[in-house]
This record gives sequence, C-alpha cells and structure tokens, in this order.
Amino acid sequence: MSSPLSPRLVLASGSRYRQELLSRLRIPFEVIAPDIDETPLHNELPQATALRLACEKAQAIAVLAPDALVIGSDQVATLDGKHIGKPGSHANALRQLQQLRGRQVFFDTALCLLDGRAHSSADKIQSTIVRSTVIFRDLPDDELDTYLRIEQPYDCAGSAKNEGLGIVLLESIESTDPTALTGLPLIALTSMLRHAGVRFFRE
Repeated sequence: MSSPLSPRLVLASGSRYRQELLSRLRIPFEVIAPDIDETPLHNELPQATALRLACEKAQAIAVLAPDALVIGSDQVATLDGKHIGKPGSHANALRQLQQLRGRQVFFDTALCLLDGRAHSSADKIQSTIVRSTVIFRDLPDDELDTYLRIEQPYDCAGSAKNEGLGIVLLESIESTDPTALTGLPLIALTSMLRHAGVRFFRE
C-alpha cells in the first residue's frame, strides 16, 4: 500500500528483468504491462525510438493509474546504426551472435517517470537516455551454440544476458549505469524518484 511518504509506484513493463532490477530498491511497486506498438518509425534514430517508447509506455499506464508514479523504459540495440531485435529462437540467436562477435554494439536505454500527482509540466515527466557501449568477444560457433542452449536468452536483444552467463561473451562494457544494459537504469531512476518525493531510507 502507498502512503504520503510512499506514493503508488507502477512499473509499465512485462519484463521480468526490469521487475527484478526495480525490486532491488526495496520499495513497493505494481506491475502493469502496456500494450503499445513498439515498431520504430521510418528514419527514426535509435535513441529517439527508445525515448518515445519509454514515454508511450508510461503514458499508457498512467491512464489506468492516474495518481501514481509510473515508470516506463525501453532499450534499443544497434550495430552499424541498424536496430538489433530480440531473436525469439535459437537459430536467430546464433545468427545474431555470429554477426556481433568482435563488434561494438550500442544499447540505448531510455527511462521515463510520469508523476500523475504533479501540477506543473516540469515535474510531470522526467526522462533520460543511458548509452552502454559493448564489445563482444570473437568466439567460435560451438561456444556460442553451447551458451545459447544453457541460458536460452531468446528474449534479449543481442542474445547475451550480461547479468548471467552471457557476461562471458563480452569483452568490455562502458556505461555510466551498470543496470542500464540489463534494461532499467537504476542510478537515473533513483534520482528521478527522489525528485518526485520518494524516500528510500526511513528510520
């Protein structure tokens, strides 16, 4: 239950990864998965896609929870400027990892916090983008295939879960927020929540 010191918090996402990350903050939250079209617009830049979708997710759920703090997030992965989607199957994931090995990939994670209690437009919506630059190791097909059979990351863009065994596939990660690559930048989120009046530590 929410209180004056703990407003209602809703995560606008069906992602189990984002739910696991948000639970680290040890504050009560609800989960409502939005139903929006996540197709990039024609000639839309990756960062613009991520930010637009993060805000659309938050706005869609804010209609259902008008007095809540609603968190929307979206991530777009790109190689040579082209979007990298979720593989969905073992064969697609193997092809994806073969394409990514030895290469630099950008993961742009957008975050939007919509405060339904706010009266001013400046406090109503907070948003940002965190970029993670990842270099994949140049590994042989048999190792990639074995990894995929063990972890089955078919719902992850890039086919490598950095919070799990997928870290072995990565040569380096550069980011201002280590949780951004997993899907929810907690450093940025905690700053937004503090601005919205959320207290994390109480006596």
